[in-house]
Order: sequence, then structure tokens, then C-alpha cells
Amino acid sequence: MLFTKRFSFFLCVLSALCGSLSAQDYKTVADGVEYAEMTRTIAGQPGRMNLLRLDLTKTRLDVVHAMDAAIGTEAVSSIAKRHGALAAINAGFFRLDSSIFAGDPAGLFIIDGEIISEPSKNRIVLGIRNRAAMTEVAIGRSELSRAVVIGKRDVEISGSNRERGDNELILYAPTFHRTTLTSGAGIEIIVQRNRVTRIIREKGSSSIPSGGYVLSASGIKAAEAAKLFKIGQSVELVQRVRSIRISHQPDAPQIETFEDAVAGVPQLINDGQIDITWQEEKTTKSFVETRHPRTAVAKLKDGKFLMITVDGRSESSGGIGLPDLAALLLELGATDAMNLDGGGSTTMYLDGKVVNHPSDKEGERKVSDAIIVTPRRPRQRHDR
Repeated sequence: MLFTKRFSFFLCVLSALCGSLSAQDYKTVADGVEYAEMTRTIAGQPGRMNLLRLDLTKTRLDVVHAMDAAIGTEAVSSIAKRHGALAAINAGFFRLDSSIFAGDPAGLFIIDGEIISEPSKNRIVLGIRNRAAMTEVAIGRSELSRAVVIGKRDVEISGSNRERGDNELILYAPTFHRTTLTSGAGIEIIVQRNRVTRIIREKGSSSIPSGGYVLSASGIKAAEAAKLFKIGQSVELVQRVRSIRISHQPDAPQIETFEDAVAGVPQLINDGQIDITWQEEKTTKSFVETRHPRTAVAKLKDGKFLMITVDGRSESSGGIGLPDLAALLLELGATDAMNLDGGGSTTMYLDGKVVNHPSDKEGERKVSDAIIVTPRRPRQRHDR
């Protein structure tokens, strides 16, 4: 903590020498949407940044997954255009490989109230609720418990909409895929209208029914499921998301009331103080301190919401470490902030084009999900 405070002081001195965003005029690109570009010299290297400052009484935020599914990848610009968004940034971390499970979100992921992915490693979460008059956001931590209730017995679910591991019970919803994409080993329970309609053994890749779900079990969990579940049996899916915990906001709305949520890593600012919780969130010191392209979001003192990207891995922009980024966000008026996926994923889209410079040689990377910005209109579909 002492190191962080000294570092923040040093960065503030450096900012005075190199200029600050207060001297940089934001450009209004739409009602409630302000945009700015700036370059800040950090440790002798330039850092090129793009910023969106949003009035949440005039705009709304939504988390959107690639291809509107639970897995798969898509460019941020493509996601934004499909949804008619004015602006967008890449959002959560995800499985990045060549498998069919590419795009699987890492950590808690909720869209329109549906839990797509479970929390992981106590990582920081952005929760969003679009109300009639404004969009509410919260940055904090969450806990999730999920179980299928059979009579008086709770059967705990290991996870959802992802590759099934050994000795796990995974829930697959229609948003995942047409089938469970599982191998033959194990057992799969088909549930429709809170009742077991089929039990499939040693086959895998069962069809996921519309309006229902599949419980897929392997190993020890498969043996237990074979004894517990019977065709025609009544079951109840119970999901409890224990609130986004925000220490300085004990009365903050619980995450059950948020329609969307996406996880990042790590927290950067908490209650107006730099608090980089990389150890608690089980990432590495190297990830925090090394200069990379970054994407982050912050709540500001004036009630506005900030999205920022920092380009990197080029001569014109060397990226930024998270202590530098946290100090910069504090300077910009952040009360709470978190880091999102960065590196080659870092992308900002605005008014029909990508405005930052993604670092991959191929250009804009396909990602798992994005936070999109649209103008607020009266009585929108998901407003609460």
C-alpha cells in the first residue's frame, strides 16, 4: 500500500509536467456521450488513450455476448453494429483458443437476468441495471449458489454453459448451443417445465430443449445423478446471487436486480482510493505491473461513467501498467474502477468505426463480449 501511494504521488508530479485531461476538451458526439483522445508520457514512453464519458440519464449500457450466444467470438465493431450501438468497448476475459468452447466467459456473466457463467476466483464484477430514468452501475464482488432441488434435497451445480470437467454437474441452457457438446462418458438429464423428461447415458451432446435445460454429469457426479434423477420427477432450479459487495455502499442494490454483469480482474479503485486487489483475485504481479494495452471502466464523482482504452505494443503507444492506470483514473475523478480484458482485445468503437489502435497484427481481435452504449429512449424493453 505504501508503494502504491508513493507511486501515485510520482504519477501526479509526472502529470503536471506532461499535461492532463483537464486541458483536453471532450467532444460531445451525442446527447450524454463525450469523447476525448489524449497521450500521456509514462516512464519515458507515450501512452495513447481514448476516453468515453457517459451521462447515464441520457444513455444506457448493455453487456452483449458474441453472436448473442454463450460461446463464440466476434469483433467489437460487429457486435456494436448488430445492436445499433453508438459506442462499445471490449469487456470480460474469456477462453481464447481454437476449440469449439472459445469465447466462454471467465467469471460471472449475466445477460438480461440470465446467468450465463458462474463467478471465478472472487474477481471484480460490473453490474448494470437500466431503469426508466437512468442506468445504475455497481463495481464490487459477488457470490453465486446454484442447485437443483429434488424433494428436500439440494443438488449443487458445478457450473454452467462451459466445457464439462471431471466429476462435475454442468447446466446447459438454450443460449449455450443446440447441444451440450459433451463426450459420451457420463449422464445427461433433460428438464422441461421443471420436470425430468429424458435421461441419456453414455452418449453425450444431447439436444438442449427450448424453455428447458440439460444437466450433464461426469465421474462421481454422474454416479450420484444416476441414483437421484428419475423420469417424470419434479425438480426446481434455485439460483441465488448474493449481492455485489461494495464496502462503502452497504445499501447498494443486490445483483439479483441487475440485468447484466461482467467480470474483470483486478479492482483498481475502491471508494476513492487506489486498491489493486490482484492477490485476492488470483492474478500475478507481472500482469499488474507490465505495460500492456488496457481497457477499464470507472464510476466518477459527478455520477458519470467512464470507459477508457490505452493502446500498447507499438512505438507510438507503449501501453500502461495497472498502478499507472489506477492513478490516472483517480486523477480523472474515479470513485470506483476495475480492469477489463486488455492486450490484443482492447478495442473502442465509436460512431461507426474503431477509434483506438488494436495491437494484434491482424487488427481488431474477435472477443467474447462487449459493453455497448445506446441512446436512452422512453420505456425501453429491458428498463426496470
